[in-house]
Formats: sequence, C-alpha cells, structure tokens
Amino acid sequence: MDPHQLGAFLRHRRERLRPADVGLVPGPRRRVPGLRRDEVAVLADMSTDYYERIEQGRGPRPSPPMLGAICRALRLSLDERDHVHLLAGYPAPDRLAALGYADPGLMCVLDAVAATVPALISDDLHDVVAQNPLNVALLGPLAATGGLQSNFLWRWFTDPGLRWRYATPRRPSCRD
Repeated sequence: MDPHQLGAFLRHRRERLRPADVGLVPGPRRRVPGLRRDEVAVLADMSTDYYERIEQGRGPRPSPPMLGAICRALRLSLDERDHVHLLAGYPAPDRLAALGYADPGLMCVLDAVAATVPALISDDLHDVVAQNPLNVALLGPLAATGGLQSNFLWRWFTDPGLRWRYATPRRPSCRD
C-alpha cells in the first residue's frame, strides 16, 4: 500500500466534485475547489478525522468496505474504484459481484428525483443499496439495515406492511 498515492488520488477526485453533484447545498463561500473533507466523510458515513488521515497518507489502511463507502461518496467509476483498491493494497473487487453500493450514474438519477419521487436502487440480488429521503419516509431505512432486512424480496414476503403500501384498489370486474 502506498498511502500517499491513495491520498493524492482521493484528494484529486474530491476536488473535481461540486456539492450540487452529490445533492449538497454549496453555501455562500467555499475556500476549496470541490467538496470539503468533512462533506466526503458525511457521505461515506465515517468520521472526518479518519477520512482526513487517509487522504493525508498518515492513517491506517482502510478496509475494503470502507474503501467502498469512500468510492460511493466520491461517485467513482468502476475503473476508479478498482484503482483505489489497488492503491490500498487489495485486489480489485469482482465486477459481477454484488458491491453493496450503486453506480455513480444511478446515484445522480436518484439525487435528481429526490424532491419529487420516492425511489430506491437495488442490486442484482434485490438488496437495497440506496434510497432517497422520500423512499425512506415511505418504506423505512432499508439500505441502512444490512443483511436480510435490506433485501427487498425477503421483506416483501415477510413484511405484510410493505405489501400493504403497494396495494392497489380493487377494480370492478365485468361480473360486479
């Protein structure tokens, strides 16, 4: 692992993102180009100090799930994600496996409809990997639960309340 190269790569990717790209309000004054370190830390669900140490090349080697959270927060492509894992000393994740996070393009779509439509993103196995705030209000925090609780199909068959939310009114038939 080369912590300084990893930190430089993460810093470069952080500086190219604008707050609006990830659904944040830019605020009146910004002293740095792109996102601030604390904004990336919030998006990756980690402490600001831990992210700062990683980016400055003085922190411990982050685990693969932590790298995945950072890659998701920075909206990295699959090639960039693979590069981050290699810089951290891990093999690149399998591209066909369930990654536990959504593609950056899909995250942009989810952010774009956040104010008007409840939406979620699930992987090939129907594990919910991202939800917008309206979807969390409607269905509860599926993406944050982990395990079987984050699997939409499992919840569909085991949670009658979830099925009830999708119930459609009975339409009269020809026999009525």
